[in-house]
Amino acid sequence: MTRNTFTTRNLRKVYGEGPAAVHALRGVDLEIPEGEFVVLLGASGSGKSTLLNILGGLDRGSEGVVHFRDKELSAMSDTELTRYRRDHVGFVFQFYNLMPSLTARENVELVTEIARNPMDPGEALDLVGLANRADHFPAQLSGGEQQRVAIARAVAKQPDVLFCDEPTGALDSTTGRAVLHVLKDVNEKLGATVLIVTHAASQAAMADRVIRFGDGAVIEVTVNETKLTPEDIEW
Repeated sequence: MTRNTFTTRNLRKVYGEGPAAVHALRGVDLEIPEGEFVVLLGASGSGKSTLLNILGGLDRGSEGVVHFRDKELSAMSDTELTRYRRDHVGFVFQFYNLMPSLTARENVELVTEIARNPMDPGEALDLVGLANRADHFPAQLSGGEQQRVAIARAVAKQPDVLFCDEPTGALDSTTGRAVLHVLKDVNEKLGATVLIVTHAASQAAMADRVIRFGDGAVIEVTVNETKLTPEDIEW
C-alpha cells in the first residue's frame, strides 16, 4: 500500500482580520502519495503557492491539520519545522537565488555542508548536466543553467520532497523543457516526491497527479493514466 507524503484536512489560511481579511486557503483536503510528480495548477492568487509554503514548513495554516508521512507539521515548533526543512525538503524558486560571488559548485556546497546525507556536489551538478560548468559563476551561466544549478543545490540534500514554485516561469520554451526534464529525472532516479506550482496548464500533462486550485480551494484532482514527456508538451 502506497503511503502519503502529505495529508491535509480542513486546511485554512487567513491573512489579516475583519472585512479586509484574505482567505488564501478555504478548507483544503488533500492526499499526495509518496514518490509522485505533482502539478499544482491555478491562476495567481488561487492559493497554490500558499499551500506549497505550508507543506514546505515555511508558513503555518490558520486552521486544520497537515501531516508529512506520520508527523504532524501543524503541531511542530519553529525549531522542529527548521529541522524538517533541513532534513526532508528541497526548494526551487523562479529566480534561482544563487550567490553571485560563488561558483556553481560552491553554491551547491552551501547546502551539502548542513545536510544530513548529502550528495557529492559534483554528482549533483552531473545529474543536471552541468558537470563541465562547475567552476563558472552565475553571471557566466544562462538562465536555464542557473536554474539547473538551483535544482542541483536542492537535490544535493537528497530530499524526500522537492518543491518548485514556477521553476520555468522566467525561461523560454527550449530551456524550460530542459529544466522540466531535470525535475522528471530527479523524481524517477532519486524517488523524491516533486511538487510544481505553475499557471501553465500544458505542464499538467507530464504529471502523475494534477491538483487544480481556484479561490483558495481544490477544484479538481486528476490522475494521468498516460503522461507526456517534457519534449512533447505544448509551450
